[in-house]
Amino acid sequence: MYAIVEIAGQQFKVAKDQKVYVHRLQTEEGQKVTFDNVLLLEDGKNITIGAPAIDGAAVEAKVVKHLKGDKVIVFKKKRRKGYKVKNGHRQYLTEIVIENILSSGAKKSAPKKEAAPKAEAKKAAPKKSAKADDLKKVEGIGPKIAETLAAAGISTFAELAKADASKISEIIADVRGNHVTDTWPAQAKLAAEGKWDELKKWQDELDGGKA
Repeated sequence: MYAIVEIAGQQFKVAKDQKVYVHRLQTEEGQKVTFDNVLLLEDGKNITIGAPAIDGAAVEAKVVKHLKGDKVIVFKKKRRKGYKVKNGHRQYLTEIVIENILSSGAKKSAPKKEAAPKAEAKKAAPKKSAKADDLKKVEGIGPKIAETLAAAGISTFAELAKADASKISEIIADVRGNHVTDTWPAQAKLAAEGKWDELKKWQDELDGGKA
């Protein structure tokens, strides 16, 4: 029996006792986690396809450990501008082991856990709207990332400047793309201090937030 399930924005074909490496999860090591966005189930001769997900189906797993992936080298060059940048990136990952695949009777606790942060974000929205900064002014941050950071309680340059780059990577792990957050706190610090000329000069040397 196998299933195709969406985990942290990616789709995986999984079976019982299989180890899977996914984008960093917030669940602590040793704890169990349930994924209910099951797109397909195969049980012998029967194949069930969701529309888009299968109602009541779920994949239960256990978090083994958190780790970093292999280093990926990114090299960029602009013709006739003398611009060359070489960067390395290691994605934050979580190793999980599939413990069970449920075709029905899945617990509904997981959706409630996901709904709680969204509800809190909506309640906090009026307060954030009065003091929030435009985080998109930080090189490498787009609308989706800015929205994700705001939902996690980081909506101002000062808050971003105090955040750890690795923690930021965990928060935006579900946002598609290869994001390097190393310079974001330093950029936010300059913005918070109103040093826009200094920030712009530095950003001219950056590429997607990467030095």
